[in-house]
Amino acid sequence: MGELVERVDEHDRVVGVVDRGEAVRRNWPHRIATTICRDQAGRILVLRRSETHFRFPGHYDVMAGGAVDVGESYEEAAARELVEELGVRVPVRFLFKFLCREGISPIWLGVHESVVAEPLTPDPREISWRSWLTEAELCGVIDEWPFVPGGREALRRYLGSGAGGSR
Repeated sequence: MGELVERVDEHDRVVGVVDRGEAVRRNWPHRIATTICRDQAGRILVLRRSETHFRFPGHYDVMAGGAVDVGESYEEAAARELVEELGVRVPVRFLFKFLCREGISPIWLGVHESVVAEPLTPDPREISWRSWLTEAELCGVIDEWPFVPGGREALRRYLGSGAGGSR
């Protein structure tokens, strides 16, 4: 058995515990916690997934994150994923969640924000490149570069909600 996740319904209510691979194969919604990172100047961290990443290899994203473990909150998962993927322990602030149907299967995407002042040490198995971009720079490439579909949608919601307004 692989990674266990909570299968959830259309309202993000837990209906059972399943293998994540099975959830993807059967198109069952499950939870993913992500964080949009900003630096102290307000720029947004953009990541490119490694070419060996099993989901969307070589694609860009504005979020670090992953599956929410069984019994874990979105916030706990988001903080854990920042340590695993970027090597940083920083507070995360929950912003919003939405049912994302783009990508490999439907997922409830819990989006957080964090300000990162310490040096990043990305996991090279996950991330092959990173850069801090201004909102204007990011808006100039979001439809040009191959972005993870959920990341593109989350960024648009983030910038459109006022949660990510220029700092």
